[in-house]
Amino acid sequence: MSSPYFLNDDVPWTELGDGIRRKVVAHTPQLMSVLVEFDAGAIGTPHAHDVHDQIAFCVKGSFECEVGGVKAVLRAGQAFSAPHGVMHGVKALEAGSQLLDQFSPRRDDYL
Repeated sequence: MSSPYFLNDDVPWTELGDGIRRKVVAHTPQLMSVLVEFDAGAIGTPHAHDVHDQIAFCVKGSFECEVGGVKAVLRAGQAFSAPHGVMHGVKALEAGSQLLDQFSPRRDDYL
């Protein structure tokens, strides 16, 4: 078993390009937590998942979001949920904005 602890300073960012980077926080076969950081104006392109349900919690900064055709601005301490099959996307409004994404089941493509 790998360590049950996530020590942020010990885990490097994985650069995704276009001002977005991520760190896998923890995972089991049924659940995954991923920290995602955005530069100001960076866009999480609208998409839907075939199997994965997602909850995105805004850790810091702010985002323009659209989930299932409903638009909102999320700030730190707020979240959205996107069940599988529902289109969702974000645009970071501030540099260093972060989402803590939760996926069920785990995103094996992130490992």
